[in-house]
Amino acid sequence: MKNTGRNVRLRQQYRRKKRKRRKKRVLTEAVFLMAAIFVVCFGAILIVLFFADDPGTSTKLRTAPENGYSESVVPDSENHVFPEINVDLEHLYSPYAILVELDSGKVLAEHNSGDKIYPASLTKIMTAVLAIENTDDMSQTVTLPYEIFEPLYAENASMAGFLPGEEAVLKDLLYGILLPSGAECCMAFADRIAGSEEAFVDMMNEKAAEMGMSGTHFCNVTGLHDPDHYSTVKDISVLLRYALQYEVFRQAFSSSCYTTQPTNLHQDGITFHSTMFKYMDNAEVIGGKIIGGKTGYTEEAGLCLASLAEVGGREYILVTAKAKGTHQTEQFHILDAINVYSQIGELNVTSERRSENERSRSFPSASWTDFPTRCRATGNIL
Repeated sequence: MKNTGRNVRLRQQYRRKKRKRRKKRVLTEAVFLMAAIFVVCFGAILIVLFFADDPGTSTKLRTAPENGYSESVVPDSENHVFPEINVDLEHLYSPYAILVELDSGKVLAEHNSGDKIYPASLTKIMTAVLAIENTDDMSQTVTLPYEIFEPLYAENASMAGFLPGEEAVLKDLLYGILLPSGAECCMAFADRIAGSEEAFVDMMNEKAAEMGMSGTHFCNVTGLHDPDHYSTVKDISVLLRYALQYEVFRQAFSSSCYTTQPTNLHQDGITFHSTMFKYMDNAEVIGGKIIGGKTGYTEEAGLCLASLAEVGGREYILVTAKAKGTHQTEQFHILDAINVYSQIGELNVTSERRSENERSRSFPSASWTDFPTRCRATGNIL
C-alpha cells in the first residue's frame, strides 16, 4: 500500500511537471509568434514607405479599401501631366480671350477666340517677326527716311521718339517697335526690307497664310485702324507663340525699359518704356509673374493685350481684345491678364494641396502603437 501511494504521488508530480513544461513551451511559442508578427509588420511598413519615396519605382500607389481612398496617387510633376485648368474667361473686361500653354501650344481656355477683332498695335508683332527674319545683322545702322514721318504725325500714331534723318541701329528699332510701339520703327523696317509699306504688307499676309492665320488680314504695318485690317485672338496667339522662338524677340518683348545707343540726333540715346509694364506696380501674380506683353489700342479695337507669363514653372500666352477704356482710364486689359494668370496660380496651389492630402491619407505617419493597424491598411493582414 505504501508503494502504491508513493507511485500515485510520483505520477501526480510527473503530471504537474509535464503541465509546467507544456505551459512554458506554449508561452515560448506565443512569444516567438508575436515577435514574428511584429517583425513582419515592421518590415512591410518599411518596404512600402521605401518604395513610396523611391523615384526609380512606380508612383502609382493604391491604398486599401479600409481607409476610403482607393484611387491611385500619381504626382502631376512626375508624370508631366497638366493639372486641371478651369479658367474663367467669360467674365473678363475683354470679350475676346484665349489662353495657351506655350511649350505644347495647347489651348487651355478660350472665349470668342475665332471672332473678328481689330488688332491695333498687336499687328506690330508680325512686323517684328518679319524684321527679324529678314535681317542678318541687327547691329547695322540705317537712316530713318523723312517721308515716313508726315503720314504718321497726321494719323497721331504712337511713336518711339526717333526723328526724321536719324541714324539708328536696327536692334534699337526692334525694341522701338515692341516697347513704346513706335510706328516710325515699323516703317523704317518696311522701307529697308521691302522698299515700301505696301510691299511689306504683302509679306505680312503671306506669312499669316503660311502660319495658318486664316482669320487675319493686314492693311498696314502699324495697326492703325482700317475696316479691312483684322484678326482673331486665336490667330494672334499663334503669331506670338511663333515669335517667341526668336531670342531677340523674347528679350525685347520681356523688357520693361531699354536705352538705345547714342545717335546723331540723340547723344544720350532714347529710353523706351514698355507700354504694358509702365502701368504695373509689379509683375507678380499668384504663383508666378508676367514676363512680357504687347499692348494695342484704337477706339475701334479697344484695349488689347498679348502677354506671356510663367506660373507654377510653366509659361502661358494670353491674348485679349476690345476691353473698354483708353490710355487715360483703368487699364482693363492688364487687369484681365493679372486675373487669368492668378486663376492658374490658385488652381496650382489647390492641386498641390489636394495631392499632398491624398498622399498623407494614403500613408499616415508611422507610430509604434499602431503597427497592426498599419499592416491592415497596407493590405498585409497577418
